[in-house]
Amino acid sequence: MKKKIVVVGSINLDFVALVPRMPIAGETITGQSFATYSGGKGANQAVCASRLGGDVVMIGRVGDDLFATQLLDGLKSEEIETRCVENVAGPSGSAVILVTLAGDNSIVVIPGANHALQPADLDLYLDELRSASLILSQLEIPLDTVERLGDLAKEFGVPFILDPAPARELPESLLQNVTWLTPNESETRILLDGLRVSSDFEPAAAAQHLRNAGVQNVLLKRGSQGVFLSGNAVKDTSLPAFPVKVVDTTAAGDAFNGGFAYALSEGMDPIEAARFASAVAAVSVSKAGAQPSMPKLAEVHGVLGI
Repeated sequence: MKKKIVVVGSINLDFVALVPRMPIAGETITGQSFATYSGGKGANQAVCASRLGGDVVMIGRVGDDLFATQLLDGLKSEEIETRCVENVAGPSGSAVILVTLAGDNSIVVIPGANHALQPADLDLYLDELRSASLILSQLEIPLDTVERLGDLAKEFGVPFILDPAPARELPESLLQNVTWLTPNESETRILLDGLRVSSDFEPAAAAQHLRNAGVQNVLLKRGSQGVFLSGNAVKDTSLPAFPVKVVDTTAAGDAFNGGFAYALSEGMDPIEAARFASAVAAVSVSKAGAQPSMPKLAEVHGVLGI
């Protein structure tokens, strides 16, 4: 029987334009192409874990607009359990994304229905949360909902993985409930600023500051420089990134988190899981789009040489 991964987070429709370069303020440029994709950090990570073979339950909200059916159908087509995704009045979440020919991106997120997922709503899903092998969340839903989620994860003894994106300062009361915190460099600096400690990014020192705030384990995503792990469950370890031709980095962090959650749920140790997740992210940046770039297990094994 598969071990269940519960993802609590955002569900968006992404509007993606390929551009030769990022426009400056007040400038109009001609784009190369345009497409829409199902997205949202929560949904992206759920799709990634499911596509790899995980048993995934999504908890979230969509609106009552034309996009809602498309978003739900997309999750169902990926064999994600959607009984905990409900419709609310108003628009679904969306994002406007500019991607350059070099693969860099700039993103504007409009929360929409995602902000309707309130702390009290989690009480509707206590059985799902209690029986999870792990819980994965991000910051595109209300912060007080994420805080309540952390409290429940601690109460139920379920490992809680938090991707602190989009970047913001976080209360120590939340950090103390996090089993694995997975920030990138810019997110790490903002977290350290919130803790009133030096934001100079040196991986071991940064991770220690976060651990001092109560986080059990830290995994720093460092892009082309790989990842750094530190915590109660792992000694300080640096792992290199897998070199690939970059097409679109839009969902690289989501791919990593979905891959890491899947790997841990399958019983891999943290270092093995981080290496696996790095391979997942490597495949994702070699493709365009958010959810379309999420790999299947065979593709990841190809990068790992399995």
